[in-house]
Amino acid sequence: MEEVIIPFSSTPPPLPYSLRQRKRSIAFFWTLFVIDTLVQPLVLYFVLRHATSLSLNMVFTISTAALGGVSVFEYFYRLYNLFRGESRARPLNAPKSRVSLQSRETRSSLMGSKLDFFQINFTIVWLILAIELIVGTVHPIPYVRLLAMPLPTVMFYFGGVHLSLDILRMFRFKAPFRISSTPKGSLMPTALYVLVEDIVAVDGGGGQKYRYALRIRYLSSPYFRRMLFEMNCFWAGGSLMSAAVITVLIFTTPEDVAYTLGWSLPFAWAAIWTLITFPWVRADLRREKDIWLEVRSQGDEPYTDHLSFIPRTKMNSIQSRIPSFFHLGSQRKPTSVSPKA
Repeated sequence: MEEVIIPFSSTPPPLPYSLRQRKRSIAFFWTLFVIDTLVQPLVLYFVLRHATSLSLNMVFTISTAALGGVSVFEYFYRLYNLFRGESRARPLNAPKSRVSLQSRETRSSLMGSKLDFFQINFTIVWLILAIELIVGTVHPIPYVRLLAMPLPTVMFYFGGVHLSLDILRMFRFKAPFRISSTPKGSLMPTALYVLVEDIVAVDGGGGQKYRYALRIRYLSSPYFRRMLFEMNCFWAGGSLMSAAVITVLIFTTPEDVAYTLGWSLPFAWAAIWTLITFPWVRADLRREKDIWLEVRSQGDEPYTDHLSFIPRTKMNSIQSRIPSFFHLGSQRKPTSVSPKA
């Protein structure tokens, strides 16, 4: 792996991306997504079930077939951006060109190496949802409560995956394979860093330029890593707890109410968490900038992901409450991780 020498800076390394410049495209996407994933399922369900003579099985056959158009488009759009020959959206260290290969196994391995972590999880969760929807509609009398579970299932899946990654990180596990731009054998990255990298680089058009800049920021700033860890616990933990509550409501309320709650409450939860997140992140980024020189003088090797120094953020992190997890092996020499191959 090629080492990159990065000059010392008196401020945190910048991230070449601005949400303000993309307000219209973001608003357009989320408007379509909300219509497709919230409005459409509920409107089709109530109109077809209560205003027509269609059987319940036909009602869900129609509503299921119409579901997820935006997500399906986004899935294949991401695949195209990751696989095209001159892609600038792939993770760092991913193959850059097509290679003629005789072995099917080698060809399959190369295809998998072009994917980022989000695309892998996107694929898995779509398979789970497909099974859920098929099981829910295959019976002559559809299981309405099961058909109200797709969004809570997504919350369970991503909350579980993201929390698991950070628990493994707390125990100092090494990445068993490349996780987006984090090389195999490096300290397990905090899950929110990987999510932000993949979403902005591919869906947001930031490309490898953003992946590289974010990796420099992540490796150079203990405060930034700490903030992402705390934010990941907030989102992943909140996702799991909220999904559990929504699931209980789905299986204990009348069918019409259960279906409405299953498709609407996840959006209400996400809206509340987002409103909390924006001022929280802005405050932490300001604090990171204010104490940058102080924090950069602490810890071990610069541009190294390590856990031996814990900057004090505005939130008392779970790590500081479980010192036996965090300080395990703190005397070991950290392994330097280059931000770019």
